[in-house]
Amino acid sequence: MSDKIVSSEYFHFSLAPVQGFIAQARRTRDFWAGSFILSWLSAVAMRAVVAQNGTVIFPKPDDDFLLWLEAKGKKPAPEHGSVPNRFKASVKKGFEPQVVVDTVNTAWKALAEKVYEGDLTNINAETKLIWDRQVEAYWELNWVISNGTEDSSSLDERKNWCSYSPPDETGVKCMIMDGWQELSGSPKPNDNQLTEFWQAVRDNGKHGIKTDLRKSEHLCAIAFIKRRFVRYFEQLDQPMVGWTLTLKGWKVDAGRPSVAYMAAVHWLEDVLIQARSYPYIKQQLWRFHDEAIKLTEGNYNEWGNQIKCIKNCGTPDKWKALDGNVFFESALENINIYDNQVQAKLVLKELKILQTLVSQEKPNLHSATPFYAVLMMDGDSLGKQMSDTNKQKAITTGLDCFTTSMPDWVKNHNGFLIYAGGDDVLAILPLEDALSCALAIRERYEAIFSELNKSVLETSKVNTSISAAVVFAHIKMPLTKVLKNAHELLDVVAKEKYGRDSLAVRVWKPGGLSLEWARPWECAIDNKQLVLERLAKNFADDDNKDGQLSNRFLYKIRERLELLNPPAKPTPTAVEVFTRNQEKQAVELMAAEYFSSGLYDPYPGVDKMEHARAVIRPLLQQCRPIYRDEQKPNSPEDWQRDDKVLVDGALLVRFLAQKGVNV
Repeated sequence: MSDKIVSSEYFHFSLAPVQGFIAQARRTRDFWAGSFILSWLSAVAMRAVVAQNGTVIFPKPDDDFLLWLEAKGKKPAPEHGSVPNRFKASVKKGFEPQVVVDTVNTAWKALAEKVYEGDLTNINAETKLIWDRQVEAYWELNWVISNGTEDSSSLDERKNWCSYSPPDETGVKCMIMDGWQELSGSPKPNDNQLTEFWQAVRDNGKHGIKTDLRKSEHLCAIAFIKRRFVRYFEQLDQPMVGWTLTLKGWKVDAGRPSVAYMAAVHWLEDVLIQARSYPYIKQQLWRFHDEAIKLTEGNYNEWGNQIKCIKNCGTPDKWKALDGNVFFESALENINIYDNQVQAKLVLKELKILQTLVSQEKPNLHSATPFYAVLMMDGDSLGKQMSDTNKQKAITTGLDCFTTSMPDWVKNHNGFLIYAGGDDVLAILPLEDALSCALAIRERYEAIFSELNKSVLETSKVNTSISAAVVFAHIKMPLTKVLKNAHELLDVVAKEKYGRDSLAVRVWKPGGLSLEWARPWECAIDNKQLVLERLAKNFADDDNKDGQLSNRFLYKIRERLELLNPPAKPTPTAVEVFTRNQEKQAVELMAAEYFSSGLYDPYPGVDKMEHARAVIRPLLQQCRPIYRDEQKPNSPEDWQRDDKVLVDGALLVRFLAQKGVNV
């Protein structure tokens, strides 16, 4: 393989590992930081191509992101990852791929050095050796040169050479990045060297270190850079070999909402609203605040996270910036989160008083749900269409429009965007907003390409769809496990099992998987609304009116629906009779159960049993699996259907209606 181009050809580049760098995270800020740094390095690679008179073809580069590399950006500075780790460029004679590789490595090492100089200089001599070894060995940079615009497999073939070889690591391992040694060099856990080193790091008191690093955390160089780079990124000022410019950083807000905060968002919103109206709630909120801020050593860990519904409350910012864990009894009682249990008990006392007061004004508002949501979305089969040169321009244009619009769409659903690049979206949201956000993004994706297809030739039209995975996770669940599970849910369930263009949902409790439900989008939507969300609202509204449905109908919904399935070894006659009559009988049986569970009078003049049937019929439909036939994607009548009732659909309705209570 030649290192120089002799004529106009195509340069393919990728940066890895992706999942290992992003998904290994203890906090949402680790998660976000991995995505941001990966995008930044990819942008640096693109800029090195442009510096050699190359043209990035796919995906369309974020021009403003590239301008910010030189401190010339016109729009607000990038705050999230938006540049994919892989791209293709047209290059000409004289182009040197090694310049791109060297540029990325220089940028990475320059960032690492800023973090080291700021936090770790003169603390431990052995640490520098560990740091340099890990920083030097982490990234795998792959590139190939091809002749055709249709070629998309050469880079994959190059990656199969498996030239990447991370170093052997000894000693105590990092608490975030599997297999990497933590920085103290201690040979064993619970060693004085380990404790003293990390205490010294925390005691240097620089740039929010005590907020960023808990007492019990021991990190490797890679995890430490992810955790701390935001404090030093603005200081980056690195001359680049082969460029006529200097690589610049910019100010990036350190405030990123924790999973606990995201779970508590709407409860906190309601509390803040009540505090504006009721002086006694306002007074109690201040008492709670004063004890909580002592517990967090004066640190407002959620400062500046910009969640829309909280930002719009207009109340004192100090209330909005408390550490998310202080809103949960289980967190306050956990010595691994708050080792000052004396103070934690005082906070818990004030929290319970606050909960009692707000529930007096709003009975269903006693406490925050302990569940939040991870949303992961990915376009279906665009890679295959990119091999068609007639479609490449439309795809590139459409994805650029989609990526650009994502920050506002996620923000409008009170979410925190981790990454939006190409046809990928990754975000964390409150439980209450996740499904509606997924649907809104899907509609946006379809609308963009539908509009583009109106203005192109028939041979250039792009067939588009996008699949989504939503994982509702308890705040006790390790974030790394949740992220890994979201990938599996998207790839294995939404795409493979249900035939793409589908929505898949899971609920994870600390004890394990609680439920799984999936469905092609067409079969999950009615009148531009997810059927399950509408049903959950109906159940929640009925419960508010009468107070009986949660305890009587929803509580035993699993047992009731499983009665609708045929016996394990039925006779042929029994199967025939059951199949022929099951839908009508199932609706009648469940409607009667719903009716007798304490149903209030729905509307004047409306028959209660008829109302019950109207609620139950779509619920049962959502519990019957449908699998898209990828050979007939536009013919729902030909898709595979299963007569068996899978109760997880109903359990998901219950989960949404009760916001995670009694899952």
